[in-house]
Amino acid sequence: MQDDFHDMAIDRDPATGHPRPPRREFKARGSFVTRCAGCHLPALNCLCPYRVQAESHARVWLLTHPLEHHKPTNTGRLIRDVLPDTEVFTWYRTAPDARLLTLLDDARYAPFVIFPDDHEDYVHRVVGMDAVAERQEEGRIPVFIILDGTWRQARRIFRKSPYLADLPVLPLTTERLTRYRLRKPASAAHLCTAEVAVELLRQAGDVVAAEVLDDTFDAFNDSYAASRRHAKLEQPTSAMRRLQARGASAD
Repeated sequence: MQDDFHDMAIDRDPATGHPRPPRREFKARGSFVTRCAGCHLPALNCLCPYRVQAESHARVWLLTHPLEHHKPTNTGRLIRDVLPDTEVFTWYRTAPDARLLTLLDDARYAPFVIFPDDHEDYVHRVVGMDAVAERQEEGRIPVFIILDGTWRQARRIFRKSPYLADLPVLPLTTERLTRYRLRKPASAAHLCTAEVAVELLRQAGDVVAAEVLDDTFDAFNDSYAASRRHAKLEQPTSAMRRLQARGASAD
């Protein structure tokens, strides 16, 4: 059902229901590459043999800018591949996702918006990871709402989404520097979506899930980078071998 909604949202304006103008043919670099239907990576270095799922106490909900869905370098899909309970919502300013609104009202969940604490106008909403532990002790399921897009898009989502305005804001505090090589960040401290999820899970105590996602991210990074050079990885990387070992032990 979610995929049907996503297709409809792309073809029609969600606020008016009117058909969108047809997209111009996509001719960016990589548009003619043969991709795996499972992992969406270039088939030359398919990641499907290394796919491993994990469980976590905390959940991840991705609020994704519509332009991110069409970028093969988007790392949000890795979170959903590893954590099957991940929810993915497409953000539209004038038409919030009805399912997201319903889940935000569900008392089982304790949602936190992941965003930097760099403005005073919402300082009263800022909490630390101790608040996540407190919600767990109360028997609620912590939810990390990650704004999936560029920094500029994420700020727009944060500012233009009234249904997020009363939620606690959890800034990610970490010394990790990005290992993402497929896009050039403005700063090495700017982590990609999957890296943010890794650090949140690790700090929340979901260590195994964090390790699996981190290895999946590294495997994705290496596979995609090799494919850009039209080179096939002849041997699994160390991250891939760890994923293979986890998969074998699960079987």
